[in-house]
Order: sequence, then C-alpha cells, then structure tokens
Amino acid sequence: MTTADPKSTAAIPRLLTGQKALVTGANSGIGQAVAIALGQAGADVVVNYVAGKDRAQEVVRAIAQHGVKAYAHLADVSDETQVGDMFSTMVQRLGTIDILVNNAGLQRDAPFQEMTLAQWNTVIAVNLTGQFLCARAAIIEFLRRGVRPEVSSSAGKIICMSSVHQEIPWAGHCNYAASKGGIMMLMKSIAQEFAPHRIRINSIAPGAIRTPINTAAWDTKAAYDALMMLVPYRRIGEPDDIGRAAVWLASDQADYVVGATLFVDGGMTLFPGFATGG
Repeated sequence: MTTADPKSTAAIPRLLTGQKALVTGANSGIGQAVAIALGQAGADVVVNYVAGKDRAQEVVRAIAQHGVKAYAHLADVSDETQVGDMFSTMVQRLGTIDILVNNAGLQRDAPFQEMTLAQWNTVIAVNLTGQFLCARAAIIEFLRRGVRPEVSSSAGKIICMSSVHQEIPWAGHCNYAASKGGIMMLMKSIAQEFAPHRIRINSIAPGAIRTPINTAAWDTKAAYDALMMLVPYRRIGEPDDIGRAAVWLASDQADYVVGATLFVDGGMTLFPGFATGG
C-alpha cells in the first residue's frame, strides 16, 4: 500500500441524537463509513445491502457499539417493491425516518461503442432510478410526519451521493457519468420542490476515495503518484472524510444548506492540469 496522509481520528459529535437514518449500499466503502459515522453521531441506522450479508452484519455491530439501534435490510434499490418494503419495515421498527443517504451505486465500464444496453440500464437503474425510488419513499414519510422539533428543525434530510463526475466528463464510463449528472438535477429539482415543507435535500460529491472499487488507482506507488496529479491537496480521500461530511450535512448545523453539492475531493474539480495556464 502507498504512503498517504493518516486518517483523521477526530471524534464525531452527537449531532444526530434521536434521529433515524437509512443508508443504502452501506455494507462497504463509503456507505459503510457513512452508516458508522451517523451511528457515532447518535442516529439509529438501517444498513441497506444487496449482497454481502456478513459484511452488513459487521457494520451493524460497529454501529451498535455507539449505544444506538441498527439492523441490516436486504433490498435492491432499483426494485420499487423492495424499496417500499424496506421503508415500511423501517417505520414499523424505528417509528419513522429522519435521514436518507442515497449511496448505493455501481459501475459497468466499457468504451462507448462497445457498451451494451444491459450495462447502460444496470447503472442507470441502480445509480439514478434507485435514488428516485428511495427519495420518493422518504419524502412521503417526511410529509406525513412533519417536523419533529425535539430532534431536528427539518422535517427530513436526504443526502444524494454523487461524484466529481457530475462535473468532470469520464471517457469509457459514460453510463456512470450520466447517472451522476442525473443525480445532480434530481437533487436540485426535488430540493426546490420540497424546501417549503422544511425538507432539506443536498448531495455529496466524492473525488478519489480509498475504497475497494478503485483499488487499482492507489495500491501501488506508481498508481498513487499518478492519481495525485489530479488532486491538488496531494492525498487520497478516506471513507471517513465522507462520513464526517454526511454527519454535518444531516445535522442542524447545516440547516440553511438546501440544494447544494458538497464536493469532498481534495480539489479535483479545480482541474489541476490548468494550474500553470494549461
């Protein structure tokens, strides 16, 4: 493994005590870090997964160590019936939902001229339609319940996990980049629609994060050095960087943040190749 800046060990304040959160795709990588961070911040957490039950249960145990409730729920976010069942179960078990982190996503990469319709449809179905289905279910519950002033000044919070590739084109990954561009406009449109109901909807756009999905980009010195040419801050992001950002964005400390994308990317969207004038 390459040398990089050490992970932060800063404690996460209990900003979400009494709140109920659902994180999709939460049994690995960014989703796992976000789910654990929300638990550290005092929220009860539902750990959604579509494969890897053992990993999901490990995440549940890690969350429960912080004195909150957690359980794992198997559901494909691109399936309307499974999403409906997941939200119904959450309301039955935890009473409501206050925070949705729409994190589940995948890649099916190919050169454009070789990309199959199945590869295109799979990515759009999970990355974009999945966010639509989960956000719709959460908003229905937020509208039904209204503000719970004892826990938050908002009726509900949705964080859509996007990517720097909502801004940066990515050759060979057109389905993924298109899904992230779609997430940006989905988020902004529903943020505009539901802000009058005191529902806050925002996005986080990670840059290069050290997760299993992109191991080839950081697991050797040569790969890491090449990656750092794209990151002005000169370190790779850690999943915990996204977890801490999600806690803040879901908390009342961010109460006036609506319809925004928080880029957590070490400056990747500054296009560092142009730092010397191009």
